[in-house]
Amino acid sequence: MYLILFVIFLIILLVCGLIFIENNLGIFYQLSHKADKKSHQNGGELVAQVLHSHGVKFLFTLCGGHISPVNVAAEKLGIRVVDTRHEVTAVFAADAVARLSGQIGVAIVTAGPGLTNTITAIKNAQMAESPVLLMGGAAATLLKGRGALQDIDQMVLFKPLCKFCATIRRVRDIVPTLREAIAAAQSGVPGPVFVELPIDLLYRYELVVKELGMPSKSKSIVTTVIKWYLNKHIDNMFAGAWDKRDITPLPVTQPMAQPSQIQTAIQLVSQAKKPVILLGSQATLPPTPADQLRKSLEALGIPCFLGGMARGMLGRDSPLHIRQKRSDALKEADVVILAGTVCDFRLSYGRVLSKKSKIICVNRNVEQLTKNTDVFWKATLSIQGDPGSFIVALQSGLVGFHCDPEWGKLLKGRDQERETANNKKAEEPVNKYLNPLKLLHELDDVLDDNSILVADGGDFVGSAAYILRPRGPLCWLDPGAFGTLGVGGGFALGAKLCRPDAEVVIIYGDGSLGYSVAEFDTFTRHKLPVIAVVGNDACWTQICREQVPILGSDVACMLSFLDYQTVAEGYGGTGYKLTNETPEQIVEVFKKAKADCKAGKPTLVNCLIGKTNFRDGSISV
Repeated sequence: MYLILFVIFLIILLVCGLIFIENNLGIFYQLSHKADKKSHQNGGELVAQVLHSHGVKFLFTLCGGHISPVNVAAEKLGIRVVDTRHEVTAVFAADAVARLSGQIGVAIVTAGPGLTNTITAIKNAQMAESPVLLMGGAAATLLKGRGALQDIDQMVLFKPLCKFCATIRRVRDIVPTLREAIAAAQSGVPGPVFVELPIDLLYRYELVVKELGMPSKSKSIVTTVIKWYLNKHIDNMFAGAWDKRDITPLPVTQPMAQPSQIQTAIQLVSQAKKPVILLGSQATLPPTPADQLRKSLEALGIPCFLGGMARGMLGRDSPLHIRQKRSDALKEADVVILAGTVCDFRLSYGRVLSKKSKIICVNRNVEQLTKNTDVFWKATLSIQGDPGSFIVALQSGLVGFHCDPEWGKLLKGRDQERETANNKKAEEPVNKYLNPLKLLHELDDVLDDNSILVADGGDFVGSAAYILRPRGPLCWLDPGAFGTLGVGGGFALGAKLCRPDAEVVIIYGDGSLGYSVAEFDTFTRHKLPVIAVVGNDACWTQICREQVPILGSDVACMLSFLDYQTVAEGYGGTGYKLTNETPEQIVEVFKKAKADCKAGKPTLVNCLIGKTNFRDGSISV
C-alpha cells in the first residue's frame, strides 16, 4: 500500500516538474492569463494577421491538414493563396517574389515530407541571399517524438540552411516569433528563415481538447493525474493567446559602407584610367531602388559587367554594358569594383583578376567579401556593406569624374566583335534540327519591352545568357551560385504575380523542364499565363559535352525528342513544336505563343535543336 502511494506521489511530482520545465514557468503565466475556452479564434488567424501587417500579398503552399487554418485565414484577409503541384515550387515562387518586390517571400507547407521537399529551394535561397519565410506544419506538441503522422526532427534539417529557426509551443508566441523571423530574413545578409507550427497551435481550443482524447471516465488516481496534466498543458498553451499584441514590422538593419571607406574608394576611382565594375545580384537588394542604381551607374560612365539579378540593370543596348571578353578587360583594368560579385567559380576563384589592378570589393557578407583572398587575389579595399548604396554614394562623391571614353570604346568594340562571331555561328546549319543560337536570336527580337526572363537549364540556358538581352532592371531570374535546376515553374509563378502585365518567359532545357512542367496546371488554374521556350536536344548536353570526350560514354545523358507541347496542352495550356523551320516560321510561332499568352493561356514552345560547338570547354562542375 505504501509503495503504491509512493509511486503515485512520484508520478504527481514528475508531472508537475514536466509542466514547470516544459513551459518555462508557464503555470505562473497561466494564473494571470487564463485560456479563453470560448473563443472562436485560432492560431492560424494570428499567423495571417502578422503576414497581412507585413504587406504580404501572396502565400505559396501545397495543402496539408497541419496548415489548413493558416491558408483559410490568409485568404479571408485578402492574401492570395497560390497552391502549387510540388512544395519546392512554392518556395521557388516565394524566392522570386522576394527578389522582384524587395519584400519577404512566404511559403507554408505541411509537416514531414512536405518540408523535406523544400530543402533544395531553401538552400538555393540561402546561397542567393533571398529573404524567404518558410512555415511548416508539425505534430501536436504532446505527440512530438511519439510516432505521430509525418513527425520528424524538422529543426535539425533547417538550422544549417536558415538564418533563424524557431518552433512555437504556445499560441501567444506566434506573433512575436513571426515578427522576429521576418526581420531576421531581411536584415544584414538576407536569407531564408524557418518557423515550425505544431498543429494544435493552429486550431480552436475546443477542437484541440476534443482531438486530444482525454482519458476515460475512470477515476483512478493515475488517470486523474494524467487528465489534470493534459488540461494544464492545453490551458497553458492557450493562456493569453488572444491578448492584444503589436503585429507591425520590426526594424530591418542593413550594413552600410563607412564614410571613410567611401572616401578611399573615391580617391582610387578618381585616379583610374581603365576602371570596370562587376555588378552582382546583391546590388539589387533594398534599400536602393533599381532605377536609382541605374542612374548612378550611367552617371559614373564606367564600363560594367552584369551578373545574376543585375543582368538588365542598364537596359537592352547600353553603351556601358559589356557582355563579352570579360577576362581580357580584367587583365587590363587598373581599378576593379566588385559590387556584390564574389570570387568563386564564376570568376575562376579570383584568378582572372590582375595583380596590378586595385580591387575594391563591396559585399554584405564578410565570407563572400574575402573568398579566396588567401590564395588567388588580394583586395585593395574591402567594404562590408550594401553594394547598391555604395555605388550611389560613390557616384555622388565623384562630381566631375568622367571615365575615359576611349577605354569604353575599346571594350565595346571587342564586345561587338564577339557578337558578330556569334551571329555568324547562328547561321551555320545544324543537322536536321534548329540551330539553337539562331533560335535564341529570333526569340530576342520578339521579346516585349517589359519581358521577364527566367533561366532554368544547362547548355541551352548557358547559350541564352550570351544572346538574350534583358530589357531592364530586375528582368532576369536565375538560380544563382547553387546552379539549381527546377526553378523555372516557381520563379515564373512569382514573377507573373508580382508583375501581372509583364511577359514572363521561361528558358528551359529539355532536362530541366521535367522538374516543373506540372506547374502548367498551376498557371492554368490561377490564370497566370507564361511562355516556356524549351531547347530540346534530347540530351543532358551540359554534362555530355565533357563526359563523352573524357570518359567515352554517354551513359545517363541521353533523353528523347518528346512532344512536350502536348504535356502543356494536357494541363490546360497551348503548345507548339518547332523543328527545322525558316526564321520567318520561327518568328510566326513565337508570335502565336505570345498571342495565346496575352489571351490568358500558358504556352509551351517545344524547339527541337541540334548540337553546336558554341560552348565547348564550358564547365559542368
